Amino acid sequence: MPEGDSVLVAATRLHAALAGERLVRTDFRVPAFATSDLSGQVVRAVTPRGKHLFLRTDAGLTLHTHLRMDGRWDLRRTGTGLSGRAGDVRVVLETAPWTAVGRRLPVVELLPTAREAEVTAHLGPDVLGPDWDPAEVLRRLRARPDRPIGEALIDQRVMAGPGNVYRSESCFLRGVDPWTPVGDVADLDAMVSLVKRLMEANRSTGAQVTTGDTRPGRSRWVYGRGGEPCRRCGTPVRRGSQGPIAQDRVTYWCPSCQPPPAPLRAAGST
Repeated sequence: MPEGDSVLVAATRLHAALAGERLVRTDFRVPAFATSDLSGQVVRAVTPRGKHLFLRTDAGLTLHTHLRMDGRWDLRRTGTGLSGRAGDVRVVLETAPWTAVGRRLPVVELLPTAREAEVTAHLGPDVLGPDWDPAEVLRRLRARPDRPIGEALIDQRVMAGPGNVYRSESCFLRGVDPWTPVGDVADLDAMVSLVKRLMEANRSTGAQVTTGDTRPGRSRWVYGRGGEPCRRCGTPVRRGSQGPIAQDRVTYWCPSCQPPPAPLRAAGST
């Protein structure tokens, strides 16, 4: 699942392959930009901001994409052809040595580079970016003390980058039920620091390993393990949806290792 570390890895690979190269062919397979052509422009840089990816050219244009749940960027040597389903392709950027293929991208737009800030103005500090500011993240979290911590951790307006994996794993490692109100989290600073450490540990691979064990099936504590025994206590891991209607996202937790606060236990919320 693409989160901030995955996007950073994709941006790093694309930058290494494309920066300084002239585009010889571009193909935008989205209606709004189907007639756009960037051929002749030189790629200046490819950079991430949270889960957003920006490719800038020397003509002052930026290609903005967002992977969301299923999007990805592939790199192939130019001339080797495109593998996979043709219907998945949204963008093709061809240079002499490399061709970048964006697949299943839900967000594709071209905009003046000078307007990039408009796209990211709502974002909080980037966990893996140069603007990281834990004090500001804590301020934004504490501004809504009644909000469930599991919702707040993946709100990109609070901090940019974390998604369902790091939300679930961080709450488990801190022993916090995801529905615990932000104001009731005993050590909010430690929670934010843990999110940062986990994502930093995966920034070069995007593998989202949180247990320290890279073997298949052993890389995570609770995420993706609904119904399986907790690695600590053996209680079946639970899976549920969290968030406002139409914005709810999947979360995982161990009901024994992450007991809810007393008011939630009484109400049977989790």
